[in-house]
Amino acid sequence: MYLDTRYLDVLNDNTLPQVSCYITAPSSVLQHLECRIINSMSSLVVSDNEELVSNVITVECSEMEKRIPFPICIAIPFTARYRGNYRDIMVKVSDINFQSSYLTPNSLEGMRGSYKGTYAEVKVYKLGIFSVVSCLKKESFTVTKKGLTLKPSMDSRISLNYPPGVFSSPVLIQLKVQPIDPSLVAYLKTQQDISYSVLSTSPVIHIQHPSTHPFQKPVTVFLPCSPHPDKKNLGSEVDHKGRASTTANRIIPLYLNWTKRTSIRKPGNTCESLKLLGFRSRDSGWFVLDGVMVRTTQSGLISFELCEHLERFIVLRLSSIMENSHLLSFVKSLEEAMFSTTACIVLYHQKDNPHRVVILVVPSKDLNQELRHLRLGGLSGPPEPSRHFQVKEGEQLLLRFTGNIFASSNGKDYGKDYKLIFHLQRKPRLELQIKEVDEFGNYSCPHYKGTIIVYKVPKEKIVHNSDQCLILNENNYQLPICKLPLRLPKHENLINRPQSTKRISTDPLEALWNSLLYWLSEELSEENALCLSASLPLRRSTVQLIKLKAPNDLAEQTYELLCFWKRSLPNSTDKLRLLARHLRKIGRSDLSGELKFKWENKVFTEPPRWSDGAEESPVAPSALEEGL
Repeated sequence: MYLDTRYLDVLNDNTLPQVSCYITAPSSVLQHLECRIINSMSSLVVSDNEELVSNVITVECSEMEKRIPFPICIAIPFTARYRGNYRDIMVKVSDINFQSSYLTPNSLEGMRGSYKGTYAEVKVYKLGIFSVVSCLKKESFTVTKKGLTLKPSMDSRISLNYPPGVFSSPVLIQLKVQPIDPSLVAYLKTQQDISYSVLSTSPVIHIQHPSTHPFQKPVTVFLPCSPHPDKKNLGSEVDHKGRASTTANRIIPLYLNWTKRTSIRKPGNTCESLKLLGFRSRDSGWFVLDGVMVRTTQSGLISFELCEHLERFIVLRLSSIMENSHLLSFVKSLEEAMFSTTACIVLYHQKDNPHRVVILVVPSKDLNQELRHLRLGGLSGPPEPSRHFQVKEGEQLLLRFTGNIFASSNGKDYGKDYKLIFHLQRKPRLELQIKEVDEFGNYSCPHYKGTIIVYKVPKEKIVHNSDQCLILNENNYQLPICKLPLRLPKHENLINRPQSTKRISTDPLEALWNSLLYWLSEELSEENALCLSASLPLRRSTVQLIKLKAPNDLAEQTYELLCFWKRSLPNSTDKLRLLARHLRKIGRSDLSGELKFKWENKVFTEPPRWSDGAEESPVAPSALEEGL
């Protein structure tokens, strides 16, 4: 009897269990299956042109000798944020060495219990590592001796005409189409001065074809390649900065010079030309096919004849002649840019608990929307988002906490480095607790300070061991790609001393001085207090430190200043006379006379509530008067 069973797993200690997959199999098999989420392995799962849209799960059988009646059905929940005609949802099956194959889902939506959602459901004949990826749509055609005209469903403008007799036996052809965003071309032109002549490009066509079957006749190819939007003004380039502002999220190769800007050029005799570039791995990559004539058939369409098989090819429309080396440089930069995303790091604190933070890697085009969602969720800055950088699908970002702040994922183990694996459609996210390393550090600031240094770890420098855990090779990251400043508000330490350890003043003159300084600090206005602090011979650093001790209480600040000033004077100094002189100097002669009267008549004033002087000086005023 076949049953449909839900499998749950947790991502970490701080999250609730979530559905990893549904498996339909005999009940005798289900009780021996184990399903776990292993998102730490996602860097090794995705490859070029793929985007992960689900958790990475592993399905194992606890009894290896038990025979499983394959096929069994597995449904994996996923969320695809971006879809289009050129991409497909596929289930990727990998073994322990990450050798992969692809399965086309039987369905993408359905009911599981009472919940309707998106699931990639497939029948499998072996267990292993499963993930749902968005990849370029692949279409297969069989070309017989009679020939065939291939028209892929993703773009009806593209066609490949295989004439009769092109092959001596039937050949299976697999075709993929990768569109190029025009804004990406515009942006690259702002970064490479040598590519100012590139007007537009065709899509990149990927073809898999047996190398043992060479072409017996030329194959005619038709591709879209839009002409310049304004042929009348080919003599002058457009403002690239304005065009670059609309660039899509996948832009900017890492090795391009960010400081370059294309100047406005006015070539003399401009003449449009079309150049075909092909790629073969055995020929060390891209090369220019100078011997192939590319013609414009009608508005926006071009055609040419291929006499040899290419793994992929592209056509560039040029406004003037470009050297082959410059054409190759541009195509390599374009290919690099297609695999990269402009992103930044965002760190927000919980409003009611600044020690709990959320860290995300956000594509630049989604930044404003993501910040809005964070604010609605009770989170806020600072700091501001980091500077923008380039990252590829599956690359790891290593976050190292430095300075006087470190972090923990479970509230116990502090001082570790943390990583985020970037996936464009997965919203990489970390929830951490942060605290100060040294509570007495950053004494001159009202908050603790630290920094997150972010390093990028390329996929080729990531390995795994037999336990399926990622191990980062040491010294595999170079300069940091960005830094994010951190700060935490300082908390007030309330020290409750036992009664036996409280300080007791035994000097009646000292008690009278404390009472008078309490009184005086309450009488001075804010302007008087500032003038008095400037008049007293105190260092500026001393005044700043006292203000930090009581940032919201002017009277307490003034009292601390007066106490510090009195303690700094020799015992032989006539402190009363000197203080009266400073009061007259700031225009408070009235307080000067009242101070002298209180001293001579030993008048005590009740200490304010912000001071613990009353607790620390329990000597009664009458006793002090007798002592005086």
